[in-house]
Amino acid sequence: QVQLVESGGGLVQPGGSLRLSCAASITIFSINTMAWYRQAPGKQRELVAKIFSDGSINYADSAKGRFTISRDTAKNTVYLQMNSLKPEDTAVYYCNAYRVFEQYWGQGTLVTVSE
Repeated sequence: QVQLVESGGGLVQPGGSLRLSCAASITIFSINTMAWYRQAPGKQRELVAKIFSDGSINYADSAKGRFTISRDTAKNTVYLQMNSLKPEDTAVYYCNAYRVFEQYWGQGTLVTVSE
């Protein structure tokens, strides 16, 4: 069992920045991929960014150039640095961990981009 605890959400103005954190209960070296997803009201959950165990990274088109996923293996934590935020980035952001035959989700953290 893997527990994921997100933090760092909040209210930010358009153009602002936030950094989300996801702390895992086990060493992230044992996890194949860790990712950030988001779900806006009335929409399906979508992938934002993913980091693989070898350090390779994928981004959704909407995140490229604005968001950065990173990890601190000593802290078993994955981060999502979000810059140049837009109102359409408003969503609940979820941390996800995938191991073979197992998938885990955090509880989500709300990001609201508004004046």
